[in-house]
Amino acid sequence: MEQFTKRKKSPKARIGLYSAGLHTYWDQFEGLKDCLLSYNSFIAKRLSGFGEVFNYGLVDTEEKGRAAGDFFNEKNVDIVFSHAATYYTSSCVLPVHQINKAPVIILNLQPAPEMAYESTGTDRWLAQCVGCSIPEISNAFNRAKIPFFAVNGLLGLRETPAFAKANEVTFDRPEAIKAWKEIEDWCIAAKVKRTLQYARFGFLGGYYSGMLDMYSDFTMLQAQTGMDIHILEMSDLDAYLNEVTDKEITEMRAKIENFFEISGDSPSDPIARKPTREQLDWSAKVAVAQEKMVIDRNLDSVSYYYHGRNDHFEEVQSGFIVGFSLLNAQGVACSGEGDIKTALAMKIADICDKGGSFCEIVAADFNRNTMILGHDGPFHLAISKGKPILRGMGVYHGKRGSGVSVEAKVNPGPVTTLGVTQTGDGKLKFNISEGEAVDAPILLNGNTSTHIRFKENPAEYMDKWFVEAPTHHLALSVGHNAELFKKVALLMDIPYAIY
Repeated sequence: MEQFTKRKKSPKARIGLYSAGLHTYWDQFEGLKDCLLSYNSFIAKRLSGFGEVFNYGLVDTEEKGRAAGDFFNEKNVDIVFSHAATYYTSSCVLPVHQINKAPVIILNLQPAPEMAYESTGTDRWLAQCVGCSIPEISNAFNRAKIPFFAVNGLLGLRETPAFAKANEVTFDRPEAIKAWKEIEDWCIAAKVKRTLQYARFGFLGGYYSGMLDMYSDFTMLQAQTGMDIHILEMSDLDAYLNEVTDKEITEMRAKIENFFEISGDSPSDPIARKPTREQLDWSAKVAVAQEKMVIDRNLDSVSYYYHGRNDHFEEVQSGFIVGFSLLNAQGVACSGEGDIKTALAMKIADICDKGGSFCEIVAADFNRNTMILGHDGPFHLAISKGKPILRGMGVYHGKRGSGVSVEAKVNPGPVTTLGVTQTGDGKLKFNISEGEAVDAPILLNGNTSTHIRFKENPAEYMDKWFVEAPTHHLALSVGHNAELFKKVALLMDIPYAIY
């Protein structure tokens, strides 16, 4: 099965970097400054793989700290890495972050696992005592009410500088690998924040009536994420539908048949039948219209639901799932039942290149010690085990309408759920949990279903889940991403729970 390419590239994170030192050392210890600047260049090069880097260089006085703050403001950075290159006074770096308000990550990365004790003098020791200032920085930042995070470990060099006495080749040490994974995650989190600040989320139709957990304050969503919300009417989509040509329908049908397996009748569910030619043609036509709308309105996401009275618009919504599944795989997060908060979760997972499929609890399988997660809404084709199956539905469960639905399951392996909910104080909240997708039987009823084995058995898992004020929908991502999603929450100042 071919892989879709994303319709838009997410903007790169704008990454600030400086190395901190103390100016009085340079005249005392020849070669020390140049060695520390070589570490700075090494970090800048590694960071350039994660975003656009703006490297101020060395901050070693209060005056340079103020200049660095202005520099990072000018460059509109999303995050600043403060490299502890040696001991330095907190007065050097505090002005940086009083002037520039981007989140700051202190890099406490020691060049060597141990010093060459018998041959190391004060000069070489100063290149190793990089953790010495961190408690001082922590205290000063706390009193100045500047939040910060730290990455601790080894620098990860591939060769030892001429200045050094100890062996500084640490690229394959676990302390370096872990540190750089954390750094990469912080950069991805900054990319998520920047992308959302420039994103447009479409809201088509309305909420499913009575689902109180779905309802959200659009102003609150924009205030906490920066995303623009564009309200769409069914008549807007219908206008695009009227522009669709027979040639476009034929081309979309070919795309659908390439990416999906067309089912026969379900052996177990009488309302899940082989899609008719008319249903597939209609889904293809609606998919073309959905694509036109997304392009014309410059949408990064669509949340949708329409409850009609056997009218034309209800017929239009009967073709939604296939087209929105195709858009999901192209980086346009699409969620059913008007759940824009879960569209946000799906978009976050997709920006991180971790998929992001629309899910809810289906049931527990106590014999297999799994929770079954899935939905009849849009599936993320990029995380599918094999080709997803299309089934014709006589009725969508509990809702008006009929049409073609997607039945699939996620590739076996590590997965992470990300739910975005809203709590009683009006704040968004992330609910995050890691598990393993396992290959096990699913219902043949036109719904996506995947067995997930979490750390606890299903009853204990639900004990923890349900007290976190979740919505009943969530995004399913591939990989163990709890630490990554946690960093997104921290950068966006959103509370979170991991369970």
